[in-house]
Amino acid sequence: MWLKGCDGRLIIPLQNLNQLCPRLVNRNVIGNLYRLIAGCVVLSFHITTAACSENTTPPQLEAFTYPTTAGHCLAGSRSGVAGATDGRVSAEGIKYMVRTPSNYDATFTHPLLMVYAPAGMSRWASERLTGLTTEATRTGFVVVYADHKQLNLSTVEQLGMIPGQVAKEWCIDETRVYATGHSDGGTASLALAVLDKTKTIPAAIAPSAAGWRGKDLEEFQCPAPIPVMIMHGKHDTLFPGWGAQTSAWWATCHGCDVSKTKTKTLEGGCRVYQGCASGGATVYCEGSGGHRDWPNLNRVMLEFFAHPEKFL
Repeated sequence: MWLKGCDGRLIIPLQNLNQLCPRLVNRNVIGNLYRLIAGCVVLSFHITTAACSENTTPPQLEAFTYPTTAGHCLAGSRSGVAGATDGRVSAEGIKYMVRTPSNYDATFTHPLLMVYAPAGMSRWASERLTGLTTEATRTGFVVVYADHKQLNLSTVEQLGMIPGQVAKEWCIDETRVYATGHSDGGTASLALAVLDKTKTIPAAIAPSAAGWRGKDLEEFQCPAPIPVMIMHGKHDTLFPGWGAQTSAWWATCHGCDVSKTKTKTLEGGCRVYQGCASGGATVYCEGSGGHRDWPNLNRVMLEFFAHPEKFL
């Protein structure tokens, strides 16, 4: 397993990181939330991001075809502008940036896509890794990328407050806040949906390579049904098999028939659970990659967020 530098080159074989850290994985218990902190992986991300300058040029922002019957924010009531806005800082000190459709309409209530970063990654690096900006703005999302911050319960709650702060500046439908992210970002996305103080914030989640096991989730009560799309690499050796475990937990919570799943004709060979409760679409997508790989499922994810009923 290799890690990429800022220029996209493969530079550090993960197996060699044992020379830097005698213990690859340390377990910390934070309340009832178990996390695996891959110290060497975090260190390597910091090495690679510090070794080269950030590319802060945003990807292409696309125009959205607005419906003719739009308009739920009063004209002039929001100060947020169209395009790429960087340098925002949450009340808790987390830096984030905003991407809107190129023809952003400040009176139309937009769905909000929150993208949380992997360990050690900046908001810009997370944007490059996921490649969500262009397609998401084309389909009408306002996209927010937040910097990584070491995870604990307080951090998850702080990350969950960013959508409300964004909605004060941009016209956002706060009932359509969607969360995704990779590795630590996936862990945070999933945590938002189960923790008591944040579980009402996301309308749906799509975590990738999240550091949750099925038995970790068993410590929590099932929340109200929420669309969940779990993405995990078949060759993820850091969190092996954890995506299958967490999707099974969600399927049980949603009352799905866990003995009968079908494979739809979707990118990534996603499995759609059947018989789930209304509002509880549950999908598991197991890709062929390892822990560092973002899945090639952006179009499927955005369709899942926009129309989860199609996945029941």
